[in-house]
Amino acid sequence: MALQTLKTLCNYVGNQATAASEEYLEVTSPHDGNTIAMVPLSTAEDVDVAVTSAKAAFGAWSGLTFKARSAYLLKLYVELQAHAEELAELVVLEHGKNMAEARGDVAKGLETLEYALSLPQLTQGRVAYVSNGVQCRDERVALGVVGGIVPFNFPFMVPFWTIPIALGMGNTYVLKPSEKVPMTMTRVAELASQVLPPGVLNIVHGDAKCAQALVEHAGVRAIAFVGTSMVAEQIYKRATELGKRVLALGGAKNHLVALPDCDVEMTAQDVVNSFAGCAGERCMAASVLLVVGEQPELVERIVAKARALEPGSDGA
Repeated sequence: MALQTLKTLCNYVGNQATAASEEYLEVTSPHDGNTIAMVPLSTAEDVDVAVTSAKAAFGAWSGLTFKARSAYLLKLYVELQAHAEELAELVVLEHGKNMAEARGDVAKGLETLEYALSLPQLTQGRVAYVSNGVQCRDERVALGVVGGIVPFNFPFMVPFWTIPIALGMGNTYVLKPSEKVPMTMTRVAELASQVLPPGVLNIVHGDAKCAQALVEHAGVRAIAFVGTSMVAEQIYKRATELGKRVLALGGAKNHLVALPDCDVEMTAQDVVNSFAGCAGERCMAASVLLVVGEQPELVERIVAKARALEPGSDGA
């Protein structure tokens, strides 16, 4: 990978790299433990700068037609698609996924961005004629600034679960990536600055204190969180107390059931792929396998395939 392996990161606010706190955290390579970047631990003041930028951009951005916003998102899609391989390499560098999984991470995120291009057709609203001279009408109105807090396991895909939809609906966005994998979304912000108006998408780096400041900022109207169930509950409780809209996604417990007539080879491979893919660091990883009836051959094949795994290989 022809990538710079040591970089001091900045926040990205108003389409500009912005200096933040003087306190930094080392970003270490999962491959060898070496330091590959330094990420700032943003303060509440740094968060305020980003939210202020997003608020300033909200009026003009939300005032655009759906079609006009979709045109911007299409430009973003084209820009990110052109750099998809570079983004996948960054995912490998800072997260440790193998290249196949990293490419999948980027591809799935881009799918959501592509879906958001259809929002003009998907969110047209309704008019109901409920009585003589009486109409009821649905309207979708942008909230304002949305704050996003995301985990380390999918550096590109998970942020793009919400960024394209929020922007397409007329909101502006402040994202706090995981401090463990901050490089991918910093590069996204650099690329986005070439096609989006200033302040529409902003990045603030930091730890839990930064996340708390984002949740509690009076200028943030909605919070989107993905992470552990414990933190999801805490953020949901605090944000709703403050009158914010909240999407709080926690962990998962996935159960697989193998019926007596299952294809043994296919089932064994699928089970191993489920719990070992992405090193098991994903919400759809298999946690429990319930085998119906006596199926010793299935169990033996699962054990054999698991023992044969090589870290870093496709599917491992």
